[in-house]
Amino acid sequence: MRASLIQIAVDEGESVASRRQRAASLVRGQAGADLVVLPELWTTGAFAYEEFGREAEPLQGPTYEAMAKAASDAGVWLHAGSIPERDPEGPLYNTSLVFSPSGDLVAAYRKIHRFGFDKGEAVLMGAGEELVTVRLPETTLGLATCYDLRFPELFRGLVDAGAETLVIPAGWPERRRAHWTLLAQARAVENQSFVLACGTAGTHAGVPQAGHSIVVDPWGEVLTQAGADEEILTVEFDPAKVATTRDQFPALKDRVLGLEPPRS
Repeated sequence: MRASLIQIAVDEGESVASRRQRAASLVRGQAGADLVVLPELWTTGAFAYEEFGREAEPLQGPTYEAMAKAASDAGVWLHAGSIPERDPEGPLYNTSLVFSPSGDLVAAYRKIHRFGFDKGEAVLMGAGEELVTVRLPETTLGLATCYDLRFPELFRGLVDAGAETLVIPAGWPERRRAHWTLLAQARAVENQSFVLACGTAGTHAGVPQAGHSIVVDPWGEVLTQAGADEEILTVEFDPAKVATTRDQFPALKDRVLGLEPPRS
């Protein structure tokens, strides 16, 4: 299976419309890949809180339209990162979109863990409530977003739902880059899954981004990692390694806690 992670730069000098067109062009350039992944909130920047309300769009808004066409043109499965979604009957959400090679929207995941400690995203956006997986011909994706990476119980739930490849778009800051790499490897090892974690490059709202998108195999080995600048990270991996790893080292079968509700 071939995956391309587009570590797009999010800088204040480029308009959202221009970056949307550029991202669509980059996706089209990945024809031949099986899966293409974009980062979190790449239209606005994950720390540009004042832009969330101004640039929020309905689920089937301009980003949906651009990404659906790009996926169809390239003939790829596309995890289009996330957008600030405006629910007409509720709050904003940090919502990821996944498209099939025919351009159909097959999944939308609203980020469950909001970052900000009672400010920023944590107060401006609503929290998602549902775990989301997507079945591809080669593997089952489990969806998470950025700050979700710090909460292992979410990934256990995704594995229980059949996930074999964990896809994590992010807008992770440079000052905590060490955590990004460490946690991506930890989620891969403890869940015996592939991890595809795609971050942003550049600086937005004064916050330098970590970049360093990363692909990790079920043993925790880093297959490839980007640098700090805009880059397309391409990797080939064998999804069958998940089943082989879980068979050779069946640690998930030895789980005790979290499988049943506690007795009163």
